[in-house]
Amino acid sequence: MNMADMFGKVQEMQKKMEEAKQSLGELEISAEVGGGMVKVVANGNREVRSIKIDKDVIDPNDSEMLEDLIVAGVNKALTEADRAGKEKMAEITRGMMPGGGIPGMDLSKFGL
Repeated sequence: MNMADMFGKVQEMQKKMEEAKQSLGELEISAEVGGGMVKVVANGNREVRSIKIDKDVIDPNDSEMLEDLIVAGVNKALTEADRAGKEKMAEITRGMMPGGGIPGMDLSKFGL
């Protein structure tokens, strides 16, 4: 393979990776904690998109419980978003590299 062909393949891969990252941004994962009292939605890029809090869990005398539920909800949503994002990236990148990719290659180092 000559340098021009290799450069073309690299550009094609960069374009596919950018498209993949964009599609991860559109992927929505929601997680509930406290029996649904707190619901957190994150995307495949591990960004929190929204937090919904049931009115019944808002107690001015017990803010610690609400804080704990929010932390638990965010952590659960981000963990699930990370898993879903890795699955989506594996789907998208399959076949991009000869031999199905490089075993053990971690694409998160590329911001994905």
